[in-house]
Amino acid sequence: MSAKVNIAVLGATGYSGLELTRLLVRHPHVDAPLLFRRTDNGEQRETSPATFPALAGKGQSQVEAFSWTKLQQQKVELLFLATPHEVSRELVPEAIQRGLRVVDLSGAWRLKQDEHRAVYGFKDADTSTAAQLTERAVYGLPELNADCIAAAALVANPGCYATSVILALAPLLSADLVDRDHGIVSDSKSGVSGAGKEPTARTHFVSVADNLSAYSVFGHRHTGEILEQLKLDASQLIFTPHLLPIPRGILSTIYVHLNREMTAAEIESCFRDFYGGKHWVRVFAASNLPQIAFSLHTNYCDLGFCLGADGRRLVLVSCLDNLLKGAAGQAVQNMNLMYGWSEEEGLV
Repeated sequence: MSAKVNIAVLGATGYSGLELTRLLVRHPHVDAPLLFRRTDNGEQRETSPATFPALAGKGQSQVEAFSWTKLQQQKVELLFLATPHEVSRELVPEAIQRGLRVVDLSGAWRLKQDEHRAVYGFKDADTSTAAQLTERAVYGLPELNADCIAAAALVANPGCYATSVILALAPLLSADLVDRDHGIVSDSKSGVSGAGKEPTARTHFVSVADNLSAYSVFGHRHTGEILEQLKLDASQLIFTPHLLPIPRGILSTIYVHLNREMTAAEIESCFRDFYGGKHWVRVFAASNLPQIAFSLHTNYCDLGFCLGADGRRLVLVSCLDNLLKGAAGQAVQNMNLMYGWSEEEGLV
């Protein structure tokens, strides 16, 4: 295993790409990353050195047009894709064919089931290869899939909302403590950066400031991830995202019914046992709830809960930074697993 790995980032000028570049520049096992922009009209213009102050003095301030030849010349081993879903879906087959390992921050390879993937409307040039890669892709949630991630050629970085909900529910569902038929409700709220860098009518300042709005009700793309990873039926989950008038951060409030009466100590023990040794999940004591501010600008997912007086009604609160644990930080965490490094490398 080499001490340094040659890395490239495509889509380096988006919010997640910028965060990823900042993390990679200071990573002890990574040389200055090769930065690429897409060659469509999404990232045509040159990027000034000021856009990447973390790279000042490292001789790597420009963002180049994407080139397979350049990747080969620079002996790149790992390609991060911080691109739109359809771009990642198009590029990954060739990247894998060329022997690259890929961490994809889009939703292109997260979903196994056709009915969930249909929301993206992918039109694959080679349906057979796409189907094979879909099966090979590992869902990159390190707390659940560390062993598979370590050996993966293609890691599908999870969605930010999905990360917050899955990590909150996984311990209880794994222990078969949830009354699934009673239904699970996730009320999730995200800062505006979660919508991406391209401005829209919904994300303009005048639309977001002094406002709170629900969107994509019964149709959000992350719903399929939650269902697949937690092995839930669609009838067992209601997931409703909201847009907060803040730059970044996610807070998910999740309502469940337990299938037996429990104590707060038992619930806390369930979470602490499940996430024992998992550095990037912090479990709060009963009724001591996390807030967005606590995990902001970190790779932590903070989990807390309140148990009803009946011992069966349970409210979970999950907080994370959507650009770090929900995107770039988790991508670096996945890279660390892929190369046998500590999951904390470059993130503390």
